[in-house]
Amino acid sequence: AGFHSLKQFKNQIPDNIRLIRIPPYSPELNPSEKMWAYIKKYYKNLFFETIQDVKQWLADFVNNKIDEQIVKSITHNEKFLNVFNAQFMV
Repeated sequence: AGFHSLKQFKNQIPDNIRLIRIPPYSPELNPSEKMWAYIKKYYKNLFFETIQDVKQWLADFVNNKIDEQIVKSITHNEKFLNVFNAQFMV
């Protein structure tokens, strides 16, 4: 979003972390969007009595149904990694 700014974190980012601005209106490049799409496949059509029930379902799902391999398989993007490597891993 346009209101997000990295200036305030400039001196707090470790040397081994690179933050990259992705183009606007490109959710396909945002790993978190891909994770939410995966979670929503299991979430849709469920009924919850309270918001606490939703939170509990989400916590249980993330803790018990998602592991490192699933995250990698969902968020891996070869094209994005190639551009990143060409730009930062010189």
